[in-house]
Amino acid sequence: MAFEKAKAYLDRFGLRDRIIETEHSSATVTEAARAIGCEEAMIAKTLSFLQGETPVLILADGTARIDNRKYKDRFGCKAKMIPAEMVEPLIGHDIGGVCPFGANNGVIVYLDESLRRHEIVYPAVGNDHSGVKLTIPELEQCSGYTEWVDVCKQPE
Repeated sequence: MAFEKAKAYLDRFGLRDRIIETEHSSATVTEAARAIGCEEAMIAKTLSFLQGETPVLILADGTARIDNRKYKDRFGCKAKMIPAEMVEPLIGHDIGGVCPFGANNGVIVYLDESLRRHEIVYPAVGNDHSGVKLTIPELEQCSGYTEWVDVCKQPE
């Protein structure tokens, strides 16, 4: 159901033909990169947080990690991941397929600066066997993002 919802959402932007359905799991960054055939860094992973009662999604480079200091400085609170059993009810997509496409109303979306180093990125499309090939301007257009933030660090 979440895949169909995300697919219909992307269709409104004329991006249905960019959706990739994978035979193998794309639930983790490593699996997604292998299934799609790209570098792990090009997977636009979607991280789910709670800020008070508000669900927040941050899309980041697949190899980036949340920098707790940057996160707290930017949002004024500690980075608190949404517990696994609450992700689907709060976001509208389950773990492995979390994305901003067709997410529940009230979910705030941010794009992390770590994505800007790529021309093409591959976010999930609502399930753990999908991705969508997007340029950064296309991601901006269809993600419903609020703003760009700098809350991640790259691996050393």
